[in-house]
Amino acid sequence: MKTTKKHWKKTELQIYVLLLCANADSMETDEEINLIKSKTDPDTFNKMYKEFISDTLDESLEKIQQNIYKHYYSHMELIEFRKEVNAVFLSDKKIHQMERNLDRILDNIIY
Repeated sequence: MKTTKKHWKKTELQIYVLLLCANADSMETDEEINLIKSKTDPDTFNKMYKEFISDTLDESLEKIQQNIYKHYYSHMELIEFRKEVNAVFLSDKKIHQMERNLDRILDNIIY
């Protein structure tokens, strides 16, 4: 695995996680991408998207885990973060099995 320790800002971490969620069923829809883009500026989105597409699932999860512990998240921030994750999952009106699996993995990492 080629992961290096990169320290992201909270916003960068959030965008990366949402990109992973959008790609959980191996298909990013326009609705998912537009929702994610609405959460940040174009430069941050492009930076994180470029990094995301070059990573494997294992590398993505490792990077998320490395960065989640760097930041202190309040209970309210975690609730809001989970709402955003669910919004991406539900943007195509159904939650696929692979999205459910990723949701459980993220729960284990985040909490």
